[in-house]
Amino acid sequence: MKNKILLSLITVMMTVAVEAQEVPQVANIMSRETMSLNGDWHYIVDVQEEGYYDYRMNPTRWGFFRNAKPQKPEDLIEYDFDKAATMRIPGDWNTQDERLFFYEGTVWFKTSFQAQVPIENCRTLLYFGAVNYDCRVWVNGHEAGHHIGGFTPFNFDVTDMLQNGENTVIVKVDNKRKAEAIPTQIFDWWNYGGITRDVLVVKVPETYIENYKLELQKADVNAKQREITMTAHLNKPEAGQTLTLTIPELKVKQQCVTDAEGNASLTLRIPSKRLSLWSPDNPKRYSVTLASDHDVVADSIGFRTIETRGKQLLLNGKPIFLRGISIHEEKPFGGGRANCTADAHTLLSWAKELGCNFVRLAHYPHNEYAVREAERMGILVWSEIPCYWTISWTNPDTYKNAERQLTDMIRRDQNRANVIIWSIANETPHSAERDLFLSRLSKHARSLDSSRLISMAMEVTSASNYKNRLQDNMNEYVDVISFNQYIGWYRDVNDAPKMEWEIPYDKPVIISEFGGGAKAGLHGPKNQRWTEEFQENLYRENIGMIDKIDGLAGTTPWILKDFRSPRRVLDGIQDYYNRKGLFSDNGEKKKAFYVLQEWYEKKK
Repeated sequence: MKNKILLSLITVMMTVAVEAQEVPQVANIMSRETMSLNGDWHYIVDVQEEGYYDYRMNPTRWGFFRNAKPQKPEDLIEYDFDKAATMRIPGDWNTQDERLFFYEGTVWFKTSFQAQVPIENCRTLLYFGAVNYDCRVWVNGHEAGHHIGGFTPFNFDVTDMLQNGENTVIVKVDNKRKAEAIPTQIFDWWNYGGITRDVLVVKVPETYIENYKLELQKADVNAKQREITMTAHLNKPEAGQTLTLTIPELKVKQQCVTDAEGNASLTLRIPSKRLSLWSPDNPKRYSVTLASDHDVVADSIGFRTIETRGKQLLLNGKPIFLRGISIHEEKPFGGGRANCTADAHTLLSWAKELGCNFVRLAHYPHNEYAVREAERMGILVWSEIPCYWTISWTNPDTYKNAERQLTDMIRRDQNRANVIIWSIANETPHSAERDLFLSRLSKHARSLDSSRLISMAMEVTSASNYKNRLQDNMNEYVDVISFNQYIGWYRDVNDAPKMEWEIPYDKPVIISEFGGGAKAGLHGPKNQRWTEEFQENLYRENIGMIDKIDGLAGTTPWILKDFRSPRRVLDGIQDYYNRKGLFSDNGEKKKAFYVLQEWYEKKK
C-alpha cells in the first residue's frame, strides 16, 4: 500500500514538473520559425468519451492521451492510434468521413514529430490556428492545456514536455453544442468539428515580442505630415530592452526602450507626400521589421484611417460606399471548412467579380489566410465573433468566453489595414441583460483598438404596416448602424416598394443582410419560390427599396455562395444547404448575381 502511495506521489510530481501553460497569442505567427504539423493524423471516434472519463463520468488517468501499448500478451488496451484511420489536418471530420457527416461529439487525433532538445535560450510553443470547439492537448502523455472556442488561435508553451527524438501530440476535440457556449446551441451554419486550421511547432527566444501594433493617426486630408504610432509588448516584464522599428521604403529606422512591464512605444512623423495610403484601389503595404535584443518580426503593413462623420463613412478622410457581400468560411466547391489561401482567393475573387470592395466575414473570425488575402486584393473586411441569436446573457463564463474570442480576433488582425469593423453580435433579441453583455464587449473592443469602428447586425423590431423604425439601445455603443432585413423572403416581395425606413441615429447605415433562396438551375415565374427568377426579382425590389434609405453607407447581402446548414431540410431544394447564395455550392452564378453586380457598378 505504501509503495502504491509513493508511486502516485511520484507521478503527480512528474506531472507538475512538466506542466505546460497556455501563453498569450503570439502576434504574426507567420513570421516565426515554425515546423508544420499539418498532414495525416490518426483519429478515433469516441462517442461516449471513454477515452477521457470512466464509467462514472470521472476523468480517468488511463485515458487515450496515454497512447498506451500492451507490454505483455495479456494486457488489455482497447484502442490503438497507430492502427486507426487517418484524416487530413487541417480539416473538418464531417466531410472527410461519411460516417461523421452529422456527428457532434468527441474525436481524438494523434501525430508525431521529431525534435532535438534542449535548445539553449529558446522556448517551443505548440500553436493551433483553430479547433472547434472544446479542445484538450497532450504532449508525450502530459497535458499541455485546454482551450474553448472554435475560431481563434491559441498556443501552449511545451518546452519542458519535449524529448529528443520522437514526440507525440494527442488532441481531444469536442464540438457538442451547449447553451452557455459562443455560439450557443442553435445557429444557422454547419458545426464543422475538428482541427480546422494549421498546427505549428513554433520556436521563439526566451524573451520575445509577443504583440505589436502600428497605426496611422487621423489627420486632415491636407496635412503635410502624418503620424504613425507603434506599440509593442514583450512576453516578459523586462525593462531596458531596445526595440528597433525599420520601414525601409519610408526611410524609417527608430528605436525605443521597454519599460518595467515590457512595453514600448514610439511615434513616427512621415511627410504626407511620401506616404501611400492603403485603399481598395491602392492596396499598398510596406515591409516592416521590428527587432528586439533577442527577436525579429517581419510584416507587411498598410496604413489608412477609417472614421465616421454624421452619416458618412470616411476612408482616408474621403466618403466611401461599401459594396459588400457576406461570406461563410466554406470551401468554394463541395463544402467543408475553408482552410487555406487558395480557398480564400477563390471566394474573394468571386466577390471582386461581383464588384465588391468589402466583405462581411460571418459569423465568426475567419482564417488568417482569408483576412490577409483580402488585404492583398484590396478588399475591406467586417470581422465578428459568434454572439449569435440567443446567448446566455447572465452567465459570467459565457461573457468571459465572448470577451476572450473578441480579444483574440483583435490581437490577431490588428495590423491588417483592410479590417475596418469589429462586430460584436448578430440578430440578438433585445433585453436589459443583452444590452449589458454587448455594451461591455463594445467597451472592451475600444480599449484594445480605438482605430476601427464597432458595429453589430441588429434586428428591426418596430414595424407598423409599411413603416419600419430601428430602435436598439445598443445604438450608443456602435459607430455604424447595421441591421438585417428580409423583405421578399419572410415578407411579401411586393411590399418592398411601399416600405419606409426610419433610422433615428446620426450614424452611417449598413444593411448587413438581405436576400432570399434559389436553387441554381431551377427556373420559373418570378413569383415561384426557389427559382432563380424569384431571387432575381427579390434583389431588384430590395435594391430599389434600400437605395432610398437615408445615410446608406453600404450593404452586405446574404450571401456569396450556398452553404451547409442543418436547419435547411427541404428535400430536393435545400438538402441541408442554405440556398441564399449568389453562387451555388458548385460555383454556378445565379441570375441575382448580375442584378447586384449592375447596381454595384453604378455605386462606384
